[in-house]
Amino acid sequence: MTDRTTTPPTPLTLSSVLVANRGEIARRVFRTCRELGLATVAVHSDADAGAPHVREADTAVRLPGDAPADTYLRADLLVKAALDAGADAVHPGYGFLSENAAFAAAVTDAGLTWIGPPPEAIEAMASKTRAKELMAAAGVPLLAPVDPATATEADLPLLVKAASGGGGRGMRIVRELSALAGELAAARAEAAAAFGDGEVFTEPYVTGGRHVEVQLLADAHGGVWTLGTRDCSLQRRHQKVIEEAPAPGLSDALRTTLHEAAARAARAIGYRGAGTVEFLVSADGRAHFLEMNTRLQVEHPVTEEIYGLDLVALQLSIAEGRPLDAAPPLPRGHAVEARLYAEDPAAGWRPGTGPLHRLDVPGSVRLDSGVTDGTVITAHYDPMLAKVIAWAPTRAEAVRRLAHALERARVHGPVTTRDLLVRSLRHPAFTTTDGLDTGFYDRHLAELTAPDEASAARARLAALAAALADAHGRSRFGGFRNLPSRPQTKTYAAEPGGEPYEIRYRLTRGGALRAEDFPGVQLLAHTADTVVLEADGLRREFAVARYGDRVHVDTATGGHAFTVLPRFPDPADRAEPGSLLAPMPGTVVRLAPGLAEGDRVEAGAPLLWLEAMKMEHTVTAPATGTLTSLPVSVGTQVEVGALLAVVSG
Repeated sequence: MTDRTTTPPTPLTLSSVLVANRGEIARRVFRTCRELGLATVAVHSDADAGAPHVREADTAVRLPGDAPADTYLRADLLVKAALDAGADAVHPGYGFLSENAAFAAAVTDAGLTWIGPPPEAIEAMASKTRAKELMAAAGVPLLAPVDPATATEADLPLLVKAASGGGGRGMRIVRELSALAGELAAARAEAAAAFGDGEVFTEPYVTGGRHVEVQLLADAHGGVWTLGTRDCSLQRRHQKVIEEAPAPGLSDALRTTLHEAAARAARAIGYRGAGTVEFLVSADGRAHFLEMNTRLQVEHPVTEEIYGLDLVALQLSIAEGRPLDAAPPLPRGHAVEARLYAEDPAAGWRPGTGPLHRLDVPGSVRLDSGVTDGTVITAHYDPMLAKVIAWAPTRAEAVRRLAHALERARVHGPVTTRDLLVRSLRHPAFTTTDGLDTGFYDRHLAELTAPDEASAARARLAALAAALADAHGRSRFGGFRNLPSRPQTKTYAAEPGGEPYEIRYRLTRGGALRAEDFPGVQLLAHTADTVVLEADGLRREFAVARYGDRVHVDTATGGHAFTVLPRFPDPADRAEPGSLLAPMPGTVVRLAPGLAEGDRVEAGAPLLWLEAMKMEHTVTAPATGTLTSLPVSVGTQVEVGALLAVVSG
């Protein structure tokens, strides 16, 4: 296939950049802009009016509304915002309209500089089906599609994928031929709702495959850099959780194949700017093209860390028309990134909302976050709070450094994936890379989220520390009487969804601790926010922070969250039998076909789909019976505990 080339642009100098995005990536781009002396313009929805990226920009433009469809996905409003604010360039970040060719064209048509690839290059890769045709012609290795109409048992397992969009939406794994038709319909519906395009395709699902990608940069003068590999195999719902560079365990020949294929892909579509070519590497070491992301990736920091580059600065330089150097710098060491989400992995990755009181990650790590202390996490946007990145000379050192920092982080607010990340980084299948593939969480999630005796013992000790800190605080403010003859009792429920701990203790007038349930534990010191205990001859320090009826206790071996009981009654206790209540705030995006009150439904049958934080969550019938109430419809926005349906036996 003949390479597409474009006429090099006339060099220009940018002065002000609008970031058509929010959160972490907006703050990331602004950081580089400030270093380069560029003015910054933020856009924000009403829900984001007080967000960190808004406060940090030189100028901010309001996009009326909360929903992405009314704000960050409105190309016309974004272009107008750039013009009104006097920006001369637009950086799309990732997600939202970052890979929308029409938006890129609208930006350039308005006389603004688009900090990204040409609209034609975005369009060439917008549809995964058409992208595969282009890549086949360019000699890039890929998986052959499977026609679902003629698929047989021999073709299983299959992967149904949306032709447009990404992020795991519109994607289904099919292991039984009888399920293919239903999964195709579900994928089409989800893709249409998420991307406005219900086209899907089917290809072989590679069991035990690794997700490996190549970061590239291309200028308008024919220069193309391939900046090594990244492994992004640890995923939940086809979305990345932990990424690293370089991808470990690849042969030199395979690395060469990946680099050459990525460069051919870029040249085939006349690419310019930063992009990523993603591959699936099968267990036999063969690489298969997945897609090309025509934007900066979430995981770009690991590449920056090993190459010593600022990819955003290079994006800006390329947009100004400057050529890349003849060759990139040589890589050094290893970098690992963990994405910290406001999600409960033990409850189907249910997203969490509410105020994030504190986020503090110690140690020699890089923290790229879209939040600060006090940020309120809503259901409108992606649940990622931050990315924590560690670099070291070797992979083992980088993994150890990252796990150590996460373990000691103070994350006060909604339930997060912090503990899962720490356990994942220390799991033998990850540390040895023997189980490093996209099925990691399918195999290990249960054990990684299950409580054990040691963690339960640590939680009980943390609850004791919370009680002692509370006692000191009440004593300071006149609400506590030192009555050694009467035991003090406090009850704490471990979060999320853990068992209650009833803490009974006495403090003597001399300050000694007497706790029948904690033999051998001595109180060495305590204040309203710090408790020092000696347990089994080991000195342990606990940092205690209280927010209303919630208490966070941090230690050197991890953090604990508790709710002080009596807790608020569960909404389910007040609902009639068979009621289905919203487990999270969100929007009803789909109902089961033809679903109506009076229908007979089977236990476990999907009734509706609730979208929260860019993920769909299936709500199923709790028992076989009659659907006696369906007070919601597509588009209904609900809060936690809202009634969705009632199934009566």
